[in-house]
Amino acid sequence: MGASLPPKEANLFKLIVKSYETKQYKKGLKAADTILKKFPDHGETLAMKGLTLNCMDRKSEAYELVRLGLKNDLKSHVCWHVYGLLYRSDREYREAIKCYRNALRIDPDNIEILRDLSLLQAQMRDLEGFVETRQQLLTLKPNHRMNWIGFAVAHHLNSNGSKAVDILEAYEGTLDDDYPPENERCEHGEMLLYKISLLEECGFPERALEELHKKESKMVDKLAFKEQEVSILLKLGRFEEGERLFRVLLTMNPDNYRYYEGLQRCLGLCSENGQYTADEIDRLETLYRALAQQYNRSSAVKRIPLDFLRDDKFREAAENYIRPLLTKGVPSLFSDLHPLYDHPGKADILGELVLKLEQSLKSTGGYPGSVEKEPPSTLMWTLFYLAQHYDRCGKYDIALTKIDEAIEHTPTVIDLYSVKSRVLKHAGDLTAAAALADEARCMDLADRYVNSECVKRMLQADQVTLAEKTAVLFTKDGDQHNNLYDMQCMWYELASGESYFRQGELGRALKKFLAVEKHYADITEDQFDFHSYCLRKMTLRTYVEMLKFQDRLHSHAYFRKAACGAIRCYLKLYDSPLKSASEEDDEMSKLPPSQKKKLKQKLRKAEARAKKEADVKNEESNAANVTKSGKRHVKPVDPDPHGEKLIQIEDPLAEASKYLKLLLKHSSDCLETHLLSFEVNMRKQKILLALQAIKYLMRLDADDPKSHLCLIKFFHKIDSLPTPVTDTEKLIWGVLEAERPTFSQLHGKSLIDANNTFLEKHRESLMHRAAVAELLYVLEPNKKAEAVKLILDSANDLVPIDGAQGNVSSWKLNDCITVHKLLETTLADRDAASRWKVRCAEYFSYSIYFGGIQSSAATSSANNQIQKSAANGAVGLNADGDSSLSSNGRLEKLNALKDLHI
Repeated sequence: MGASLPPKEANLFKLIVKSYETKQYKKGLKAADTILKKFPDHGETLAMKGLTLNCMDRKSEAYELVRLGLKNDLKSHVCWHVYGLLYRSDREYREAIKCYRNALRIDPDNIEILRDLSLLQAQMRDLEGFVETRQQLLTLKPNHRMNWIGFAVAHHLNSNGSKAVDILEAYEGTLDDDYPPENERCEHGEMLLYKISLLEECGFPERALEELHKKESKMVDKLAFKEQEVSILLKLGRFEEGERLFRVLLTMNPDNYRYYEGLQRCLGLCSENGQYTADEIDRLETLYRALAQQYNRSSAVKRIPLDFLRDDKFREAAENYIRPLLTKGVPSLFSDLHPLYDHPGKADILGELVLKLEQSLKSTGGYPGSVEKEPPSTLMWTLFYLAQHYDRCGKYDIALTKIDEAIEHTPTVIDLYSVKSRVLKHAGDLTAAAALADEARCMDLADRYVNSECVKRMLQADQVTLAEKTAVLFTKDGDQHNNLYDMQCMWYELASGESYFRQGELGRALKKFLAVEKHYADITEDQFDFHSYCLRKMTLRTYVEMLKFQDRLHSHAYFRKAACGAIRCYLKLYDSPLKSASEEDDEMSKLPPSQKKKLKQKLRKAEARAKKEADVKNEESNAANVTKSGKRHVKPVDPDPHGEKLIQIEDPLAEASKYLKLLLKHSSDCLETHLLSFEVNMRKQKILLALQAIKYLMRLDADDPKSHLCLIKFFHKIDSLPTPVTDTEKLIWGVLEAERPTFSQLHGKSLIDANNTFLEKHRESLMHRAAVAELLYVLEPNKKAEAVKLILDSANDLVPIDGAQGNVSSWKLNDCITVHKLLETTLADRDAASRWKVRCAEYFSYSIYFGGIQSSAATSSANNQIQKSAANGAVGLNADGDSSLSSNGRLEKLNALKDLHI
């Protein structure tokens, strides 16, 4: 480096490199300027100055200088290396790899460039190149441990585990007998465990077990040693030894569910679907009874039998499990038992059991058959459980009665208000749910979880502004909304995006959804630092697991929700494009002068309000960003805070396709992925891709009403296309003709007959009837009245549900809302929609959407009537002049709770 310079300037060049490595950028810049005064065309100095400027956020100057340096000295490996580092800092990894390869053509044995190249190859999963680079590093420096390990890991990632084992064994052959020294025992033990896991993965369990026992003395992590040993024993079928080892592991951690599962597998008592014979249940019961005596303080040993016991034995075990937890006051009891509600008959038993406990506590103050009195809080926690039980079963009236009774018993427990808020949300009263959640939040302003729960309820009720103000209470002072983004608070961004989408604010919705997508890009980027760290610290098993996790990162539920939300926004933008400025001016010119003046005033006020809010935020941010030393931290200002630029795009479908590709790659087993694929490709006139989406839908769930809608709509569209003319069109037409008979729903039937057959099969289901009605209108527009009648004639049959102690309505609230929107928009029958709304208001009395009689909307109108009556002399206020109503319509002094100090 700097070899062409005189000695004095060569030393200055070394100072530039050292200053860059120690982050003393101003010092490095000064040294570079000194050299460039004498040698203004020195390429390597120009490149290093550019790299230093890049670290000082002067990117445009940096690129200009580095390119100039490269132009002046095209055969310098330093210039190419610096150019690669510049691209790497901007996450342009492919371009960086090209620069590194050019540098290596000039200096093929440069260790530093090879190391940087290997990191990028691991990041980009260029596994063949990764193996090649790591081999070169090992050849150049065979006495370096990290090069051996890196070469082995490279072969493992490239699906060549046996070669990786050979490399690790060759490395062990270079070590002394007394290796490792005391300060390296942990790292060496991790390397040995990694090698043994590789042997197991490659299908050599006997060799792995032999190696494990041979190197036991050199392994520090004894727990990992035992877990690895028992895993190998299971693969070898040596269940007796495995049983003994699992019992040893249970003495170390008797609450680890995996150990109990492994013990059951060793005893031949493990079932994949959770179904057991009577003999197996008896053996399991005997096993866990013995384990319960041995580990009497373990909760797992008492909880696991509830999964396999039945009838009276289940009732007895459940009662023994529930009683002490109700006495202790464990709020998570229902969450613990919630999976049992999917087991036939167990929800009924649990409901009857807790009701019996409630009656006994009310009448005798103790549990049935017990002479001891329970503390008063036990009744409250019993009511708390019952409220959640009835909420799960869909009996919201009883759930609210139980939770109100619990609140009346002990009005200072925050969990009661949170659960009441959840019940009201399920019942459809989102406004009241948000109010109750805020009530709970006010009772403990230092509880972050309760604050987050409140924010979630507010967003569900579309109270976005209020939700933002509440959420930032737990962020740092200053630029608070950016702080939520910096914390990668994805649940908030998703809920906020969904709320904006419901309100039709597509720009803001897209801003939130794309923020989540950016977080996943950052998570992918974050793995970069671990490529060298994990090899150095020898955490090899965890490193490989992390890489596998990163490979399936975009299949995570949060990314799927964000991508689906963004695609829906782009579809809406395509269907209803934004008006251009000239179109808006034309519309303005058509308005009468009075309306034109009002509209202009309204726009001016909105602009002034937005400017004022921005100024206030900037002042707060500036005040908070001044440190004690008086220095100001300047954060980059978001040029598009409301996402207005995001919706001003020429081709929304092209943007939607970017996210659709990721969904198809990582979430191909999700129905919504292929529904969106169908919608996008039909709009893009990509017929074969739309057909592919339908084939996936039929494979995943052919009986889903949305799948049926897509199938019939697709072939209806195909039938309406003109006769193919070009060779491409004829080819597509031939594929469609060949594929059509493969759909059993259409085999030998017209689309109308297929639709009628689907109706006969699913006549009792509301959503299936709605889908059939929509298709009837699409296929035969003159039968609109018949389609509407098909929906309105749907019967809301009462169906038995486990745990409900009675029948429950078969209709779901969200389904009924979807049907109402179908009647109002697609079928365009406002009269039928209003009749449907009145009918649903009877079934969902707490629903805000349908205006149910017990909803907060009805309550607030009743409250207004009370206030009017009071103004006329009637008794409408309490003694304190407080006429506030509780969220379920009862007059209560809930505001008094806000003055309590818990």
